[in-house]
Amino acid sequence: MSPQIQGILCMIGACSIWGLSPIYYKLLVEVPPLELLAHRTIWSFVTFAGILAVQRRLGRLRLALGNGRSVAIVALAAMTISVNWFLFIFSVQSDHVVEASLGYYMFPLVAVLLATVVLKERLAPLQWLAVGLAALAVTQLTLGLGVAPWISLVIALTFGLYGLVKKRLTVGAMTSVTAEVLVLTPLGLGWLVHVHWNGGGVFGADIGLSALLLFSGVLTALPLILFSAAAQRVNMATLGLLQYLNPTLQFFCAVVLFGEPLNTFQLVAFALIWIALAIYSFQSLSQERARRRSAMVSRAEPPL
Repeated sequence: MSPQIQGILCMIGACSIWGLSPIYYKLLVEVPPLELLAHRTIWSFVTFAGILAVQRRLGRLRLALGNGRSVAIVALAAMTISVNWFLFIFSVQSDHVVEASLGYYMFPLVAVLLATVVLKERLAPLQWLAVGLAALAVTQLTLGLGVAPWISLVIALTFGLYGLVKKRLTVGAMTSVTAEVLVLTPLGLGWLVHVHWNGGGVFGADIGLSALLLFSGVLTALPLILFSAAAQRVNMATLGLLQYLNPTLQFFCAVVLFGEPLNTFQLVAFALIWIALAIYSFQSLSQERARRRSAMVSRAEPPL
């Protein structure tokens, strides 16, 4: 099996786990969102730290948290991903998975817009058209429903900001995520102590729920490992296309498995977002082909 095929399979595996994860969180609907977030944070740290220890790379955490600037960047990344995780958990427990899936569909377009504003990157005309269609989708949804799709917007924005902050970290993906959940773990432990001290908390009271909470660490780590393996074997354009499998499966879970209703305004919004993503993907693939042709020409030219 070629490395390219291996990478594609790894990416499909990662996106399938992410996309079908609402089923897992639906099984934990009895656990309050903040309590569930605290468990996910703690068991993710245990899992990631264990992986780094086995790989004898635990010392790399010092690089991620080596100085005040690094700690600040890691803390900011931790905050954005924590809000993202919480909103996703909340959306599942409150029957708003459709809105969550819309947020993850919107994420690539929000990320491009953030790169333009913060990094001063220039967008091609087709990319501006895609961003404009996404803005139109949000506007008509807000006017139609009388309220902004805040779950979708915040999920897309926090994930976009998370990616933007991660660009400033020089350590690997596994090390940086471990550092992020390490920063969040004291908060998670503090919240669980508070919950159990006041007579609440499900961990230890129910074997099945406790086992599911323990599994949250594996559920967080496994797709990241698969994604990292895919990123080493597959070009970014292909990764970008495959990532849409995640919100598509979330949408499937919401509508088919959970029976969430879809109104006309949501259908129009999804149609506009899908068209925008098709335009954005076409532009990304065109740019990728142009870069490859340029690289081939450069290699073929004889040295002066």
